[in-house]
Amino acid sequence: MLNTGRPPLTLARAADGTPPVVVQVRGDGALFSRPELNVERVTYPVMTPTAARGVLEAIFWKPQMRYQVVAIEVLKPIRQFTVRRNETHHVVSLSGALDGDRVDTAAHRDQRNALCLRDVAYRIYAHITAADGAGKPAAAYRDQFRRRVTRGACFHQPFLGTREFSAEFGDPDGSGRIRRTEDLGVMLHTIHFGPPVRMEWFTARLDDGVLHVPPRGIEVPAGAPGES
Repeated sequence: MLNTGRPPLTLARAADGTPPVVVQVRGDGALFSRPELNVERVTYPVMTPTAARGVLEAIFWKPQMRYQVVAIEVLKPIRQFTVRRNETHHVVSLSGALDGDRVDTAAHRDQRNALCLRDVAYRIYAHITAADGAGKPAAAYRDQFRRRVTRGACFHQPFLGTREFSAEFGDPDGSGRIRRTEDLGVMLHTIHFGPPVRMEWFTARLDDGVLHVPPRGIEVPAGAPGES
C-alpha cells in the first residue's frame, strides 16, 4: 500500500546543520544481491546503502568528498521476478586479453537463476562531507550535486545493483512511500577497499517504507557474515 499524503522525513542534520541531499531514482528492474547466497543471485527487497552510494557517485564524485547515506525511501510496491541467465565462470586476465586470449563461453557456461525486483523507485538521502585537505567546503560539493541532479548530468549512467538495470534520476517529486515494515537481515553497509579490504555490516529493517542507515556498521573480515 502506498503511504501518500504524509509529511517528508525528518532526518538528522550534518555537523554543520545542513539537511541531507536528496535524489529520486527509478528503473524497470533491480538486483541488490544478498551476499550469503552466492550461487543463485537473490535480491534484497529494497535498495542497499552500497548501491545507493554507487548511484550518487555516478552522478557526482570527487576524491575530496564523501557520501554518507542516511535513509532510503521505497516508493513503489515490492514486486519480484525470476530470470535465468548464462554466466561464464572463466575470466581472462588483462594481459591475456591484450595477447588475444578469448573466453570459450560455450565450454565455460553456467545457467543461474536470479531473483530480481520489477518496476522500482527510491528516494535516497545522504550527507556530503569534505575529506581532510579538501580545497572546498562541503557546501560547494552539495551545490554541485544538486545542480547535476536537476540537469540530469552524470559521469556514467547509474544502475540499480547490476549494470543491466540502468536507473533514471531526478529531483524528488513528492511521491508517497509504501506502507511496509519488515526485518531485512544483515546488510552490507560499507566496503573499505584498503588494502586490506574491510567491510561493515548492519542489521537492516524497513520501517513504514523507510530504510534508515546508521552512521557506521559492524566491521567483520572480508566476505559474507557467517561464511565458513
